[in-house]
Amino acid sequence: MTRPEVQEQDEALMRTGFIHLSFSVGNRETVDELTSRLESEGYEVVSGPRVTGDGYYESQIIGFESNVIEITE
Repeated sequence: MTRPEVQEQDEALMRTGFIHLSFSVGNRETVDELTSRLESEGYEVVSGPRVTGDGYYESQIIGFESNVIEITE
């Protein structure tokens, strides 16, 4: 991606390039279980599990290469 208004930054959640993946796992229980499992394995949970302002049930973790991985129902 190249756009003049996007600048390279060191901050993990705000930088150029590929930074976000989203996976739908089917239901809230699986979102909760997977989030808990990933957290217990050392991944940083940055939000959730929660209902977002637009009605989605999700959690977000910091995954490989500091990408945000969103787990949704």
